[in-house]
Amino acid sequence: MKAPPAQFVDQRQVRRSFARAAPTYDEVAVLQREVGRRMLARLDYVRIEPQRVLDLGCGTGASLTALHERYPRALLVGADLSEAMLRTSKAQRSRLRWLLPFLRAPETPLLAADAAFLPLPPKSIGLLWSNLMLHWLDDPLAAFREAHRLLDIGGLLMFSTFGPDTLKELRASFNDGQVHTQRFTDMHDYGDMLLDCGFSDPVMDAEVLTMTYANLDALLADLRGSGSTCAMRARRRSLAGRASWTAARAAYARLARDGRLPATVEVVYGHAWKAPPRKTPDGHAIVRFDPQQRTR
Repeated sequence: MKAPPAQFVDQRQVRRSFARAAPTYDEVAVLQREVGRRMLARLDYVRIEPQRVLDLGCGTGASLTALHERYPRALLVGADLSEAMLRTSKAQRSRLRWLLPFLRAPETPLLAADAAFLPLPPKSIGLLWSNLMLHWLDDPLAAFREAHRLLDIGGLLMFSTFGPDTLKELRASFNDGQVHTQRFTDMHDYGDMLLDCGFSDPVMDAEVLTMTYANLDALLADLRGSGSTCAMRARRRSLAGRASWTAARAAYARLARDGRLPATVEVVYGHAWKAPPRKTPDGHAIVRFDPQQRTR
């Protein structure tokens, strides 16, 4: 597995994109909410009662509300790179706490932090949840290492992200050699990263969804409104010329089905557990004895 180049993603551009999107994010983040809902459904098959839950890449807080409903006794913590998204989350949760009595629990701590350097102590989290955040990172492996550090023994990491087929029509329509979307990592590489970080029993799967739009402008407006525009350092910095846009519109239009333009979204889901260590920090093997078992 090849390590991603350093500084491949422009983190300042990620912050700028989500700062612009924060005020209206929830109006257009239909896909993000749907993927979060599908992740929640997967928790139905997991037996876990975490004392502390971290939503990494919490955005405006939609998953925080749902996780609080599922684990009302747990302490929830939200973390995001974008301070603007956290401010929106705080304002929305304040309104909900006033309107809905069941949310009148201790206020959720919100942390503006890098996913690879979180200001939380080791083994402090029982469930680490992350919905559609990993593709904004330069190095997902570093975030997985940090997740492993934060999780308690027996803790669960559950995440979603986008796979390589996401927005393939958009990339194909701009036949200009420029970078127009994020880099999306294959799910098998994520599985390898989890094992490299010491996670146990990683499970990866994917599904393909198709969004449809009236035209290319509607798709691009949706991407801008949800903060999902390209933030790769290799992206085009200047506006594309008229000829390039005309060619892209024509190429995309040829893909239309029933008058609508398709936009493929490959959603990757993963989860893994933090198992007890097999070695001490100085490299000695740990042998565990079960007092209930006796030799014959």
